[in-house]
Amino acid sequence: MKHRSTQDMQMNLSRRQVNAVLLWAALASGPTKATAQPTEPPYRVMDFDWVDQARSRPVPARLYWPTVATSEVSVPLVVFSHGIGGSRQGYSYLGKHWSTRGVASLHVQHVGSDAQLWRGNPFGVVGRLQAAAQEKEAIARAADVRFALDRMLSDETGRLGAAVNRQRLVAAGHSYGANTTLLTIGAQIVRNGLTLDCLDSRFSAAVVISAPPFYGEPDLAAVLGKVSIPTIHVTATEDVIEIPGYRSGVDDRLAVFDAIPNPHKLLAVFQGGSHSMFTDRSLTGGPSLNPKVKVATADLALAFFDLIFEHDGTALARWQTTWQSILARAPRPDSAQTVRMTRARTNPSPAFRDLAPDSTQGRPA
Repeated sequence: MKHRSTQDMQMNLSRRQVNAVLLWAALASGPTKATAQPTEPPYRVMDFDWVDQARSRPVPARLYWPTVATSEVSVPLVVFSHGIGGSRQGYSYLGKHWSTRGVASLHVQHVGSDAQLWRGNPFGVVGRLQAAAQEKEAIARAADVRFALDRMLSDETGRLGAAVNRQRLVAAGHSYGANTTLLTIGAQIVRNGLTLDCLDSRFSAAVVISAPPFYGEPDLAAVLGKVSIPTIHVTATEDVIEIPGYRSGVDDRLAVFDAIPNPHKLLAVFQGGSHSMFTDRSLTGGPSLNPKVKVATADLALAFFDLIFEHDGTALARWQTTWQSILARAPRPDSAQTVRMTRARTNPSPAFRDLAPDSTQGRPA
């Protein structure tokens, strides 16, 4: 009989231990891999490369579409306009948030004032920005919104367009896009005795984020006097636009809000922050405040939609409680006022209040 040495036994034992460890690791890793598979987001993202032949102008757009949408349920649609120097890829946090909760969001790109402004000779940036802010481009942007909505609701988009709720169309935008939104819902500019009217009466509500004053228009009341649908305005105490030769602060945002005579309007003013924290930039306005404001802004719009379309102020009241710590001034809840707000669509009384007083088929993207 051959005796194994102590060394042989130790080696065999070591092999068995190693094999046991490997077997345990393999068994343990199986379920982990199965549960770690990425889940499909509750929305689809599609890009459209439309061209308005009548104006020889491209109108690219990106659509965030709720995957929960069915042929039996119509989908509210937001048409979003970016700020100067932006693109259809921007404000994705809003598109994702809204579509996750059943609201589609179509982000229109304005080729005369989009990200191309940042390209080319850096010494010409200021001139390009100033040219993009002129009335010709402002009017073209409003026409982009109308054209994009036309295409979205046409047979071109098939079942998507058919599923859109025509009674729940919302115009929205940030900065220059907020001006575009206001033009789309009734703001008017007079030039050489002629009124430039860009109204698209299909929209029944608007989300206005960080709206600057209208370029070269000193009388805001005259510009905004025809805005007649419910609006919600969002800004911050440090919401400042500053480029060479131009500066616009939060007072301008409040002036826009005040100049709209329609009492069906709401205002939220966040404490601190910055103008660009409402874009997809993640640090501007403060790394702690920035993500909170993004969620709060997206949720506020949804609460506003509930108020306007469902006549339900519950989500708005909950929003006030949740986010009051980052508002410039905490709202003063008034249950009777909230009830009146829910009736605003049928009762023309001045029911709305400030949230902070005083102050072709698209391809997958």
